Amino acid sequence: MGITLHLLLHSDRDPIPDVPAVYFVMPTEENIDRMCQDLRNQLYESYYLNFISAISRSKLEDIANAALAASAVTQVAKVFDQYLNFITLEDDMFVLCNQNKELVSYRAINRPDITDTEMETVMDTIVDSLFCFFVTLGAVPIIRCSRGTAAEMVAVKLDKKLRENLRDARNSLFTGDTLGAGQFSFQRPLLVLVDRNIDLATPLHHTWTYQALVHDVLDFHLNRVNLEESSGVENSPAGARPKRKNKKSYDLTPVDKFWQKHKGSPFPEVAESVQQELESYRAQEDEVKRLKSIMGLEGEDEGAISMLSDNTAKLTSAVSSLPELLEKKRLIDLHTNVATAVLEHIKARKLDVYFEYEEKIMSKTTLDKSLLDIISDPDAGTPEDKMRLFLIYYISTQQAPSELSQLGQK
Repeated sequence: MGITLHLLLHSDRDPIPDVPAVYFVMPTEENIDRMCQDLRNQLYESYYLNFISAISRSKLEDIANAALAASAVTQVAKVFDQYLNFITLEDDMFVLCNQNKELVSYRAINRPDITDTEMETVMDTIVDSLFCFFVTLGAVPIIRCSRGTAAEMVAVKLDKKLRENLRDARNSLFTGDTLGAGQFSFQRPLLVLVDRNIDLATPLHHTWTYQALVHDVLDFHLNRVNLEESSGVENSPAGARPKRKNKKSYDLTPVDKFWQKHKGSPFPEVAESVQQELESYRAQEDEVKRLKSIMGLEGEDEGAISMLSDNTAKLTSAVSSLPELLEKKRLIDLHTNVATAVLEHIKARKLDVYFEYEEKIMSKTTLDKSLLDIISDPDAGTPEDKMRLFLIYYISTQQAPSELSQLGQK
């Protein structure tokens, strides 16, 4: 988009007087103060201010006063409320909170010492993000919620905010030409708000699909997975410092066709598919090598010449598909590394045993072994894995296991 430099708002920035600057920020007190400071310091030629969620009148006046004092009113070219206070991770999934997750979490809402003011702040944050989402979607939802819970508080506040916006027809965010008729559309989405308390077992459950396992056992955040490469055992002189482990980052995005196809598949299927992709790649690579060797044929016999002419077209085709082949190799390496890291966790922690046992507990199937047997096994997972299993048992059976006294001693 012609943007040549990307800097964080609160970093030390030098004046660049001949260029326009595009700001993309949350309208917080701290951010507004820094923007006003930039205006006073005459850092840029012009300013395009984009706020992730709507800026309040008082904060807008603060910017106006700073621009007036700095004689920079004409330099503020545009001011936009972008209504983008949510993060879209996939075509059909978004999250409301990235930074300061603890401020808007299940624990934050259910703390026994939470004050009414803190609860209002949490609810307002959730409502603001949901409102931004529906403005971006250009549709007014039909809202359904569970009663007597935090979900109802969010629903009531969101409903009020939507109605207030629709009341002012001139400034409504849902009536513009670009937003597809907004509230007049018959295809209104259904927003179902459910309190986490109705299903506490699922977040604790050990999973068996590719994406869920990556999220559970690896460092996976905002579609990026960070891996530590395990360095092989090397002979090093006595007293030498151990070598640092290399860290690698991989982006698992909708562009990755393998990820899109297999992220919801059971892990054994994923391992099999990686192997198939590798074999397919090697076959293509061998074909290119074979064609190259044929192109190097020497001799004047007619057989060699006819073979050469037949394979020239094939080699040309193979070379043209080389970028695609290299991309395929990159994805195979990526998923081989990620799947290997997941497999190490499965083997070390016996996650397949946990998954099967928890499935039986949650589906009320007869258990083939005692809960105590797994929890007592020193090789079966971490203390956290065992705690998750115990909690699922406790939540799903709605009674303390008979071995509870023994578990307490453990």
